[in-house]
Amino acid sequence: MLRHEPKSEENRCWPEATVKRSVENAEHYHWGDRCDGWVLSPSPDMMVIQERMPAGTAERRHVHGKARQFFYVLSGELAMELEGTRHLITAMSGIEIPPGSRHQARNDSGADVHFLVVSSPTTRGDRTDLDG
Repeated sequence: MLRHEPKSEENRCWPEATVKRSVENAEHYHWGDRCDGWVLSPSPDMMVIQERMPAGTAERRHVHGKARQFFYVLSGELAMELEGTRHLITAMSGIEIPPGSRHQARNDSGADVHFLVVSSPTTRGDRTDLDG
């Protein structure tokens, strides 16, 4: 049951029994070389994922045509290459990736990095891997 009737699909309300999500109960998947992801919010208009990258791992350089992303580091250090420039993102800070921007997340440190990725809209079906 909704708290009140929505005025439109865009202003829809959350159900009263909204589920509290964490890595304990979220959909889990493995990606890349030993990396983990937990889907905290799987909505088509906004995806929230918590990820873990072990030391020395990297994702493939890629681009999203529609999605804007925000990477927020919870612990550790994330190296983000954005349009050829390397940015070091430390705990309790983040970086925004505009749609159409070439980027690659890497963990160049000696410890795990844990971070959130917020994408709007979802990146499912909106990713093109790039060479190099």
